[in-house]
Amino acid sequence: MKNILFIEHTLSDKSDVTRQLNEQGYSVHRVNNAFDALIQMETEQLEAILLDFSVPKMESFWLLVARQTRTPIIVLAESNSELERINALELGADDYLTRPINIRELQLRLNVLHRRTQAPINDVVNDYIGFDDTCYTISFAEKSLVLTQTEYRLFKYLFDRQGEVVTKEELQLRVLHKELGRFDRNLDMHISNTRRKLVKRNLPRELINTVRGQGYCFSF
Repeated sequence: MKNILFIEHTLSDKSDVTRQLNEQGYSVHRVNNAFDALIQMETEQLEAILLDFSVPKMESFWLLVARQTRTPIIVLAESNSELERINALELGADDYLTRPINIRELQLRLNVLHRRTQAPINDVVNDYIGFDDTCYTISFAEKSLVLTQTEYRLFKYLFDRQGEVVTKEELQLRVLHKELGRFDRNLDMHISNTRRKLVKRNLPRELINTVRGQGYCFSF
C-alpha cells in the first residue's frame, strides 16, 4: 500500500482528502506538528507529503525542506494566491493545489511526482556499489559517502543481505556486539544518521527500509 504523510493544521475525524485517498488505496498518516512528521519520515517509506500551508511554517514546512527530503511535497492551500504559490515553490515544494481538492487531480499529480522521483533512484541502484573498509567510504552513482565505522558496518551488513529483513536484535548483536535493550535507541540513531547522509549526497534514503515491528531491509 502507498503511504502518504498528511501534515494538517488540526486533526479532525472528518477529512474528505484522507477518506478519498483511502478509497484509492493509499494509507494516509496524519500529523499536525513537525516532530510527529519527522518520526513518520524516519519510519515509513513515503510516496509523498501533503502539507496544509496554514500550518506554521517554522514548525513544519521549513524544517522538512531543511532536511532536504527526497519525498515529493505537495502544498494544499486555501487561496490561489500567485505570491503564496511562488513562495511555496521557492521553499522547495514540488507542487501546489488549492482547495477544494479534486481527488482525481491530486491522484494524477501524485502519479507524475512518483514517476519523476523513481527514475533517478533506479539509475542509482543499478550502479555498482563499492566499499572501502579502510576509510569507511561507500561509492556509487559516481559519488562517495563517508560514514562512521558503525554506520559503515551496518550499511554493509544490510547490503550483504539485500532483500532480506534483518531484525534489530541481529543487527545489535552482529554489528554493535551487544544485546538489544528494551529502551535502546542506539541502533535506530545510527540508521537515521546514515539516511540523513544519503539524502545530503542526493542519494536515496530508501536504500535502507524500515520494516515495522521486524527490523530493516536493504532494498534496490
